[in-house]
Amino acid sequence: MHGFENTSIFISLNSQTTSLTRGFHILTKPIGPICNLDCQYCFYLEKENLYPGEKQWRMSDMVLEEYVRQYIQSQPGPEVYFAWQGGEPTLLGVDFFRKAAALQKKYSDGRTISNALQTNGTLLDDEWCRFLAAEQFLIGLSIDGPAELHDHYRVDKGQKPTFEKVMCGLESLKRHKVNFNTLTVVHRANAQRPLEVYRFLKSIGSEFLQFIPLVERAGRSKDSGRHFAAPPDLAGGDRHESPVTEWSVDADDYGNFLCAIFDEWVGQDVGRVFVQHFDVALGNWMGLGSSLCVFAEKCGAALVIEHNGDLYSCDHYVYPKHRLGNLMNQSLGEMVRSPQQLKFGSDKSDLLPQFCRRCEVRFACNGECPKHRFIKTPDGEDGLNYLCPAYKKFFNHIAPHMKTMAQLLRNGRAAEEIMSLIKR
Repeated sequence: MHGFENTSIFISLNSQTTSLTRGFHILTKPIGPICNLDCQYCFYLEKENLYPGEKQWRMSDMVLEEYVRQYIQSQPGPEVYFAWQGGEPTLLGVDFFRKAAALQKKYSDGRTISNALQTNGTLLDDEWCRFLAAEQFLIGLSIDGPAELHDHYRVDKGQKPTFEKVMCGLESLKRHKVNFNTLTVVHRANAQRPLEVYRFLKSIGSEFLQFIPLVERAGRSKDSGRHFAAPPDLAGGDRHESPVTEWSVDADDYGNFLCAIFDEWVGQDVGRVFVQHFDVALGNWMGLGSSLCVFAEKCGAALVIEHNGDLYSCDHYVYPKHRLGNLMNQSLGEMVRSPQQLKFGSDKSDLLPQFCRRCEVRFACNGECPKHRFIKTPDGEDGLNYLCPAYKKFFNHIAPHMKTMAQLLRNGRAAEEIMSLIKR
């Protein structure tokens, strides 16, 4: 897996509201970092180091019930969204999620409960998909493109390709009519083949696409984790000097990747294929603000809960200094609204460099995820996003079409009318 930015699932999983008073979202890790794959780029496998000696790696019945109860009761609206991730959550077996669904019904108190589950798809079979269909789970399927690109990094514990197993899992989803989205990590290998990736995802039936840029800093020493990933708050130099892993996407490549897919999408797929980045951008051009945390002005309302009940500030900040507490002795609401977490959320805006504050596309980007802000601005200020060149290019590139679609919507017309306007 890679956190739904990354991280997310799928349109809703990685989204958040901009005010903690309007609720918060938790990404649930009921099996922690344990996975049946060994994806070279996975940033979460190293989290085993947080719990030395742990043998269970499974959310206990007691923690599960307390989490379900508190999470439902702490949400202010009539709908409650649960998001399950890992590691690989299907390793827990279907019965774990049957129990979770039963607990949700027990504590729902008349509210509508929705579930989304992110999976690598390799363990999905008819039993799984019958359950997922019956409980109306939304599945986020991790797939990085056609076989050659997918298998470049996504291998099993024996370093064998996984593409065929993923496709078998996808066929099971389709056979049982389970709703799914695709989550594609954009890395060093597939970033240079955008249209091949996009057309492949459409060919397998995906109508909701999420592209997650892979940016991981290399660690300072060989004792900091499986891939020696550095904590995200380390300062760095410029983007050419700052050490990132060899699988991290190049910023220029990522900008070109998004632009190429957008050009094809806006000419022929508006209203038929939904790409998270494009939907979120249109919301910003409409003046509605970002529904995705990485592009929101502030963050802090999208948290992570580990298998033992520990709550962390964010999927990309699962480090000891960002642990807020444990739900078995503190309430979720108190931890989410703690001074520590409120500061974490406001720091995104408060620490934005002056270079970003003057940027013409700040309203659409807002400095993106703080995890990626480890290079220096042209005038030497810390805190510039590694992907800044990508987003400046992308948001400026799409601006004319975004303005047109926003105007169409304001006039009560459909955004897809832009396709005929382009043809004319």
